[in-house]
Amino acid sequence: MSEKKGLTYEDAGVSIDTMDAGIRDAKSLIRSTFRPEVLGDIGHFGGLFALNKDKYDEPVLVSSTDSVGTKLKVAFMSGKHNTVGIDIVSHCGNDIVVLGAEPIFFLDYIGTGKLERHIMVQIIEGLSKGCKEVGCALIGGETAELPSFYKAGEYDLVGTIVGVIDRKFIVNGEKVVPGDNIIGLASVGLHTNGYSLARKIIFDICGYGILDYIQELGMTVGEELLKPHKSYVKSVLNLIGKLNQKSDNGPVDFKVKGMAHITGGGLIDNVPRILPDNCCASINLSSWKIPPIFSFLQKRGEVEEMEMHRVFNMGMGMVIVVSPDCTDQAIEELKSTGETVYRIGQIIEGDRKVLFQ
Repeated sequence: MSEKKGLTYEDAGVSIDTMDAGIRDAKSLIRSTFRPEVLGDIGHFGGLFALNKDKYDEPVLVSSTDSVGTKLKVAFMSGKHNTVGIDIVSHCGNDIVVLGAEPIFFLDYIGTGKLERHIMVQIIEGLSKGCKEVGCALIGGETAELPSFYKAGEYDLVGTIVGVIDRKFIVNGEKVVPGDNIIGLASVGLHTNGYSLARKIIFDICGYGILDYIQELGMTVGEELLKPHKSYVKSVLNLIGKLNQKSDNGPVDFKVKGMAHITGGGLIDNVPRILPDNCCASINLSSWKIPPIFSFLQKRGEVEEMEMHRVFNMGMGMVIVVSPDCTDQAIEELKSTGETVYRIGQIIEGDRKVLFQ
C-alpha cells in the first residue's frame, strides 16, 4: 500500500522550482547590468548599491515607478515578451532624466497567475537590455505567482528606477522664461501610452489580427505596437553635461531649463508640468513629422485631433526648453547622439498651458 502524498504548494498553483529555474536561466543577463557600485550578488533580501558620494557635493536621489500598462495585451497576443522589459526601463529612465538625474539602479515586479519559465526569461532579457541602455543596474525585484488572480497566460510588469543628481544641477523648469525655445525629440511610435484606445481601434473597430500587415504602416500590427519605448537618457545626460555648466565658485548657468517626458496626457498635460506660473508653451503642430501610426488611428477611429493630442505622444517623445543663445548647439549635440530633433515652439507669456499654432 503506497503512502499518501501530502499536499504541496505546487498543487495550489505555485511552483517554486519554476521560479528558481527561471532565475538561474537569467542570472547572466542580470549580472551583465551591474555597475561597480553594486555590492553582493543575486539572491539577497535587498539590493545593495554603494553610492559614490565623492562625485557629488550634495547628492539627491530621484525615483520613479510605472507599469507597462495594456501594451502587455499585445505581448500576450503575439507571444513576444522580450521588449516589454525595455519599455518599462526606458519609461522610468526618461521620467527621471528630465530632472537631470543619472539612473543608477532598477527594481522590477512581475505578477502572474502561473509562471512560465521561458516567458520569465524573455521579460528579464528585455529588462537587462533596457538597463544597459540607460546605464543602470538591475539589482532586485519580485516575481509573484498568484493563482486565479490573473487570467491564464497574462502577467503584470511594474518597475522602479532610482537615479542621482547633484542638487545644484536639478533641472525643474523654474528657470524657464518667455523667449526660451522649445525643441522636441522624435518618438518611434506609441511608446507605452494610449494602448487601450489603440487596441480598441485596431482590433475591435478594424478587426485586424496581430499578424496582419497594414500597408499604411509598412509592417504588421504586432511589429508596430511592440516597438520598444525609446530611451532618451544618454542623449539628455550628454546634453546637460555640455550645456549646464557651473562657473568657478558661482551658480550653475542653466541653458537647458526644463524637460518633459511626453507620456499619457501628451503634450497638453505634460509640458505644463515644467512651466512657471507666467509661462505658456506655444507649439507649432506642423513643425515635425507625425509617424503614420497616429494618422492611421485618428482616421480609422474617427478620433478628434485634440483627443489624439491628449492621449498619444503624436511623434514627440521628449520636449526640452533651452535658452535662445544655445538652441542651435543643443540641436547639434542631440543629433550627434542619434536623435531626430525638431524646433517646435517657444515659451510665451501666459498661464501654464500649451497653445497649438
